[in-house]
Amino acid sequence: MDKYVISVAGAILVPAFEFLYGGGDAVGAIMTALLFFIVMDWISGTRAAKKDNSYASKYGIDGVIRTVFMLLLPAGGHLLDVIFNLPGVIFGALAFGLIYHVLQSMTANSIRAGWGDWLPLPVLNALIEWVKSELDKKLKRAEDRKGGSVDAKSE
Repeated sequence: MDKYVISVAGAILVPAFEFLYGGGDAVGAIMTALLFFIVMDWISGTRAAKKDNSYASKYGIDGVIRTVFMLLLPAGGHLLDVIFNLPGVIFGALAFGLIYHVLQSMTANSIRAGWGDWLPLPVLNALIEWVKSELDKKLKRAEDRKGGSVDAKSE
């Protein structure tokens, strides 16, 4: 029975994935990398929010919706590539742009969580410079959420 369920799921999901994102090992690797770094961003963001007491379940739920949106952007790029008969140009631009943004967010969250202490000072300084504007935005949002938000325990 398990093999049947897995076979049916694969028969549905693989063509849907290829329709949305295109086929090939590179597409699979790019989308896997994007998903991997999104998960790492969630982990680091959750730890940072817990550390600075700005954790709010509403913000987390909004994050799930943002993530779905982010995962659909490259799909839209692939569909535009098909329409304009391009070799993955729009898909690649959107996917790599998202990966870049998620890496910045993950790095800023990691620094907020205190994990930057594990890095040598020159590396940490370079990372802080790279994510400075993202880090500033995250710190401001965290401060704003502390003031008027309801945390997950009281909801």
